[in-house]
Amino acid sequence: MQTNKVLLADDHTLVRAGIKSLLKNIPGFEVVAEADNGRDALKLADEYRPDLVLLDIAMSELNGLEVASRLDKEHPESKVIILSMHSSEEYVLQALRAGASGYLLKDAAPTELEIALRAVMRGETYLSPSISKHVVDDYLRRVSNKKSDIPEEPGLQELTSRQREILQLIAEGNSTKEIAQKLILSVKTIESHRVQLMERLNIHDIAGLVRYAIRMGIILPDK
Repeated sequence: MQTNKVLLADDHTLVRAGIKSLLKNIPGFEVVAEADNGRDALKLADEYRPDLVLLDIAMSELNGLEVASRLDKEHPESKVIILSMHSSEEYVLQALRAGASGYLLKDAAPTELEIALRAVMRGETYLSPSISKHVVDDYLRRVSNKKSDIPEEPGLQELTSRQREILQLIAEGNSTKEIAQKLILSVKTIESHRVQLMERLNIHDIAGLVRYAIRMGIILPDK
């Protein structure tokens, strides 16, 4: 049996250890690299060219959704499964738009992990069974809201990759200077991106950007 190389990215060491232990008992899959943040996950993907990437959504610097989107463009041969505690429609649809082939809830049974891995490697899209009801319920709620003329919030797809990256770094509490240093850009360039970001989202203060990032799943409230 061909062995599929797996890149595991999660910011919790114990979670990574648990998943890695489960994968040892699934024939045909081997963890070749681990990352605890999104930026390192991209670097390791460049180095190891994994067949499969297991991504947590809530990671520092670059969240799993942004990593998935970049992998889809830079390494389309690598399949991506998002690991998450969230089953809402917004998270699931963002993951699929980002190019993920699977969405697996962290409280799923261990046997479901193997089912998800094999389905995705066959070229199928896998969603945890318990997600379906949540997705349908959320969709119906949103349709109802639209009929009530409640304005729809701007989606992440309206932002560029760089704007999403800067949004996350802002929401994580980084100053403009710190963001510039992390991204190796000038302070003026970061300020320009921030202005464009606020205009596109119609949000005009940092607190508002943080709340938006939490609602969109870019960061978690405890991050």
